Amino acid sequence: MKIDATQPLEYGTEENRNRIFGFWLFLGAEIALFATLFTVYIVLANRFASGPSGAEIFEITPVLLETFLLLTSSFTIGLAVHAMRLGLKKQMMMFMIITLLLGAGFLGIEIFEFFTYVHEGVTLSTSAFSSSLFTLLGTHGAHVTFGLLWGTAILIQIKKHGLDHSTANKSFIFSLYWHFLDVVWIFIFSFVYLKGLM
Repeated sequence: MKIDATQPLEYGTEENRNRIFGFWLFLGAEIALFATLFTVYIVLANRFASGPSGAEIFEITPVLLETFLLLTSSFTIGLAVHAMRLGLKKQMMMFMIITLLLGAGFLGIEIFEFFTYVHEGVTLSTSAFSSSLFTLLGTHGAHVTFGLLWGTAILIQIKKHGLDHSTANKSFIFSLYWHFLDVVWIFIFSFVYLKGLM
């Protein structure tokens, strides 16, 4: 395995560069998935049947808290990658742990929101609006859940093997995934919650 010392650690081998390129292609498929879910939501957003509208069920305070947590986690994962590139294992792991805790906080609020909606009588089968809402939010939440498990697995590997070309590559790819989830959330915040509250 030929190592290119002029590249950052995560790009240091041809295999690592190919993995990063492959992950960008995967994110392209994820963009298509979420674009489809957003399109369905936008088409069905005003079809409430006998159920409530977004303006009746959305509350801005938890949504702002979710947004703060997820956007802050995007900053901390950036700090983790920066620490990784400087070879600072402890700091990198600390920022990864903070990122995962912020993500877990986000997920906790989202789960609480789902329980609140169901308690108010809004379920997957209440209306076309609620069906598309739960599908979009649930898909994003499932991605965050997977991210929490994936990030934890990477932390275990870094603890066991240290920072090397393999763990740095995995960590960097994870950071791309996490930033992608943050971008998707900005669209959810804007086109689901803010638009729904108007």
